[in-house]
Amino acid sequence: MKGLWTPAWMARHLLALVLAAGCLALGWWQYSRAADGNSISWGYMFQWPVFGGFVVFIWWREVQLAKRKAAGEPLTAAERPAPPSPAVPGAPVTLGRPVRVTVEPAEGATPDPELDAYNDYLAWLAAHPGARPSDYPGRITT
Repeated sequence: MKGLWTPAWMARHLLALVLAAGCLALGWWQYSRAADGNSISWGYMFQWPVFGGFVVFIWWREVQLAKRKAAGEPLTAAERPAPPSPAVPGAPVTLGRPVRVTVEPAEGATPDPELDAYNDYLAWLAAHPGARPSDYPGRITT
């Protein structure tokens, strides 16, 4: 049980206690507002304790998982974290900017004048960051 009394777990216990107590306090506050005639507060009065119950449920679940992990018991499929799904199994997952690939038109493809005009418009907007679309000299009209 020493694992549940580490500083990290103490912070989790305190956070769960504060959140649950806060939800119950907000439920009581909504009850007092509802009793004064605010009819929408009746719904919130029931909603806040449900939120507090959810906090207690998650805290209890995490405590049970920590106990099982410390005892060396195998976790069920629902308790195990989902494995990452990289494109290549075993490859590290990296985050970065997407790579832009230039696609050449197929041979014999006819040029699309509307697409070319739109690409010119987008290029002009990129070259003039402070400009408005209505400032475009060759504005596209429909």
